[in-house]
Amino acid sequence: MCKKIFIAATGQHCGKTTTSLSLLHLARKKYQRVGFIKPFGPKRTNYLGQFVDVDAALIAHVYGMEDQLELMSPVVLDSHTTRDVLEGKEDPRHYLDAICRATAALEKKCDFLIIEGAGHTGVGSVVGLNNAKLARQLDAPVLMVAGGGVGNVIDAIELNLALFREAGAEVRMILPNKLFKDKREATLKYLQLAFKNTNIQVSGGFNYSPILANPTLRYLADLLQLELQAENSQTSQIVHHVQLGAASTQRVVDLLQESTLVIVPSSRDEVLVMLSTLYHLPEFKNKIAGLIINGLVPLAEIVQRVIDDAKIPYMRTTETMANLYTTIQEDVAKIGADDEEKIALVQQLAESDLNFELIDSLF
Repeated sequence: MCKKIFIAATGQHCGKTTTSLSLLHLARKKYQRVGFIKPFGPKRTNYLGQFVDVDAALIAHVYGMEDQLELMSPVVLDSHTTRDVLEGKEDPRHYLDAICRATAALEKKCDFLIIEGAGHTGVGSVVGLNNAKLARQLDAPVLMVAGGGVGNVIDAIELNLALFREAGAEVRMILPNKLFKDKREATLKYLQLAFKNTNIQVSGGFNYSPILANPTLRYLADLLQLELQAENSQTSQIVHHVQLGAASTQRVVDLLQESTLVIVPSSRDEVLVMLSTLYHLPEFKNKIAGLIINGLVPLAEIVQRVIDDAKIPYMRTTETMANLYTTIQEDVAKIGADDEEKIALVQQLAESDLNFELIDSLF
């Protein structure tokens, strides 16, 4: 009989995909046949000639499940899906049928199956397929991933639990994620106290990690839809800080921290030349992740030569500095299939941070 775990969350960017990656990594040490499905995919990508959800593509790539890819992403939204359903042009029951067929097929192939929801519990309601209803329909007990605080996390959990109760789905575990290491024990203590009178177990997830939380240059290029000028080895550089290069040249240099991406107006020749020159020096190599050069002013030929000679990664855009900075700061980086450093770290941390035996026994 196949063991199923429905991975839900209190909101976006809590760590559902990281949790799925981790549980699959640990399950493969115990179970011979392990599978994954993203029933309802809100983010479409073309992977190996098929339109699938980005998380399904990631899992298939990491764990060599390409032969199951069609089953792993049975329903993927496109730009007009919502409108078509609301206007009666599409019957959402067809989506549910596709999900049920794919899940049933995977259950026959697998001993352990991860079913990853989309966003918070209510996502998918517009087509009648929110996470709570899917978990109930697929008869899969729920592990809910949450944030790493106390008061606001409890509020968010209760809000999401209401939908699961309404649908008749069983939430068996809450997994607080992105915990601050020095507050981990205290946070878990209070969350456990908050749910002590329920049948829900609280177990700790990952501690907060800048490497996992922060984006790579490649991710930012995709986010901003810009061409990244960099060598292959530089594209996976993780950006830990973003700085505006609008101050004096010396001040820009003084403010550099570990792996800083600097947004510099194209008119600031002296800043661009200085940063490119410093990129040659070992003591600054780790501080400068790359540049975003913005503005309508063309780069002077000599400045472009200095940048190219330094081999400093950069992106060029006419977008305003404020919009660039806001877009980056408001985004939370997802792990991509090419983020080998992050994936390896997730698998390593899973073995120390997650209590797989407890999770496995509860489900």
